[in-house]
Amino acid sequence: MTRTQTGNTPHPAPNRFAAAWLLASLLSATTVTAGDWPQILGEQRNGFAQGEKLSESWPTTGPRVAWSRPIGTGFSGVAVAAGRVFVFDRQGDKERVTAVAADTGKQLWQSGFQANFVPAYVNDNGPRCVPTVHQNRVVVFGAQGGLHCLDTKTGKTIWSHDTMALFNSKRSFRGEPPEGYFGKGSSPVIFGGLVIVNAGGAEKNAGVVAFSLADGKLAWKSTDVRASYSSPTVARIGGKTQVIFAARLNVISVDPKTGKELFRFPFGRTGPNVTGASPVVLGDQVFVTASYGFGAVMAKIDGGKIQESWRSDDILSSQYTTAIADAGKLYGIHGRQDVGGAALRCVDAASGKVAWEEPGFGYATLIAADGKLLILKTDGTLVLSRLSPTRYQSMATAKVLTGTARALPALANGRLYVHNSRSLKCLQVGRAAQ
Repeated sequence: MTRTQTGNTPHPAPNRFAAAWLLASLLSATTVTAGDWPQILGEQRNGFAQGEKLSESWPTTGPRVAWSRPIGTGFSGVAVAAGRVFVFDRQGDKERVTAVAADTGKQLWQSGFQANFVPAYVNDNGPRCVPTVHQNRVVVFGAQGGLHCLDTKTGKTIWSHDTMALFNSKRSFRGEPPEGYFGKGSSPVIFGGLVIVNAGGAEKNAGVVAFSLADGKLAWKSTDVRASYSSPTVARIGGKTQVIFAARLNVISVDPKTGKELFRFPFGRTGPNVTGASPVVLGDQVFVTASYGFGAVMAKIDGGKIQESWRSDDILSSQYTTAIADAGKLYGIHGRQDVGGAALRCVDAASGKVAWEEPGFGYATLIAADGKLLILKTDGTLVLSRLSPTRYQSMATAKVLTGTARALPALANGRLYVHNSRSLKCLQVGRAAQ
């Protein structure tokens, strides 16, 4: 089937950014230190940790714990940049941003913001979004829509916005809670000197908004989409750099400079469900996945035209895990954490054919590095396996956390950072570490 672009017009703020935008966008790719994990899913937002060398095995007790420290509530994974780990959690009535030394876990600074979020479906009241680090700034997006930019060295707040108040996204949508069922969960992306976020302000044509990283001033707002829990992906398709969102009911793409909508196609449904996995781009195709009966779609993008290569709820329907794409294959979790036994699968991206699966594996999140997968199950089990297109090959397994582990892990400089709602651990998983 073929669908054509819809033409929502962006509403730009006074454009003071045009002259500096090109230079800033070029610098965006060069300011992260090799080995960092500065945002959700790593440097390129694709789940790969480039240049990492992983151990081939672990002791029976698991990888060595370099350090651990207490942590508050929340599902936010950490970001790692320039020797610092940035932690986003909640303690009492404060959402906190804490910087700790990557090698020792020693606290360097901590800042806090008022938090009143009460979840509708889960007990955890903490933030869901991973911090985003660029140069000397770290940006966090709280469960109730508080968007904050801080200095990475001092923790000083540079600017803040209440996005729900600004863009009227406090209004209930078809009986859903104002913040969504689970709180704001789309981690912002920084590109071209702009902080771009799925604010969900559909009533004010502010489904997606962009602020200046430097001073927090609104650069543009665009589209009528509502917020999801999926984080955006930056990609170049058909010669155009774009930011792609799996929003509440649609997949959309916008020009990062202006907010102009480039394409959209329907994906999702109303009700208590989750669109949590980020879009995965393979050349001129976009892969999106969810559970709750609406499955996965591989769509070819040709300008504003969308041609579905395949769509199915039986191939790789993932509740919130973003698939790893490698050499024409997709590696991910098929199923849900809360219903039945989820399977680890490898799928041919072109055809949608399942190459192999490990049934009953359990729900998990994935990182790829050094021809291997680091897989953290929600029950706290860490698995090391080959990144193999032919079969599942487990190399090592260890229980590294108790309770439930929903936060995304981060891998940087041979260290894997994992946490539950009680403790953050730094595990030595590098090749020379054991």
